[in-house]
Amino acid sequence: MTRPIAILIALALLIAAPFAIYPVFLMKILCFALFACAFNLILGYGGLLSFGHAAFFGGAAYVTGHALTVWGLPTELGILAGTVAAGAFGAVVGQLAIRRQGIYFAMITLALAQMAYFFFVSADFTGGENGLQGVPRGYALGLFDLTDNLAMYYFVLIVFLTGFAVIARTVHSPFGQVLRAIRDNEDRAVSLGYDVERAKLLAFTLSATIAGLAGATKTVVFQLASLTDVNWHMSGEVVLMTLLGGVGTLIGPAFGAGVIISLQNLLASGPLSAWVPVVMGAIFVLCVLAFRRGIVGEFAAMMRRSF
Repeated sequence: MTRPIAILIALALLIAAPFAIYPVFLMKILCFALFACAFNLILGYGGLLSFGHAAFFGGAAYVTGHALTVWGLPTELGILAGTVAAGAFGAVVGQLAIRRQGIYFAMITLALAQMAYFFFVSADFTGGENGLQGVPRGYALGLFDLTDNLAMYYFVLIVFLTGFAVIARTVHSPFGQVLRAIRDNEDRAVSLGYDVERAKLLAFTLSATIAGLAGATKTVVFQLASLTDVNWHMSGEVVLMTLLGGVGTLIGPAFGAGVIISLQNLLASGPLSAWVPVVMGAIFVLCVLAFRRGIVGEFAAMMRRSF
């Protein structure tokens, strides 16, 4: 009974939030929350540590920006184009990377992501170091003007809830159980007859696709696609968000994204503006040393011990 009530309360808070908090700030949190949840699908449930997810996030941002600015596609089709491109690239990267495990898998994803970064630096359609600016928001369904921040917020909220629902359904499906089995003991999963490589490739591709959805939506929100979106620092940030919130928990990465984005916003205008990376690094160290299961993971464990 408590879970449906908690879901309804969370939905009510999300619907009412833009009337109390600046909508653009909330939209940024939702985009990165979806990105972190997508990353958690392969790290928390598949045991695959990728250092190249920024390539899917930023790649979709560039494709969507180009589709909306140059091709003049409707907003929904532009986001879909970026999402599909991210999924296709994820399938290619996954096909190359899943043949290795551990640090070798992480390094392959990082290397391929850096190749993508240098491609976006030099490609003509990306605007180089200036990025794609002035990306039009357009209209949702041809009716709702997305230049209105309130309308844009509810559009982003629907995108986030759709992506989150896909992740939740995947995690609680038989396929999600297979992913857990692979994470916990890959050799045993093989001995039971599961096609481990196929499962990991599918999970990686799905994760890349949803990460692309987050990046494409972020481009529409900020009307900008830049090299920051594909930089390896972005891959590091999503790892931090996931670890801080709670690896292997459904809502933890979203919570971690909210904490990180809020801290960045708070510190950016204060005396510690030049020390933001140092503060983020200190938070990462504290998270690893003090609560390895993350904020949500530790809270859930404490609740289980209490009851």
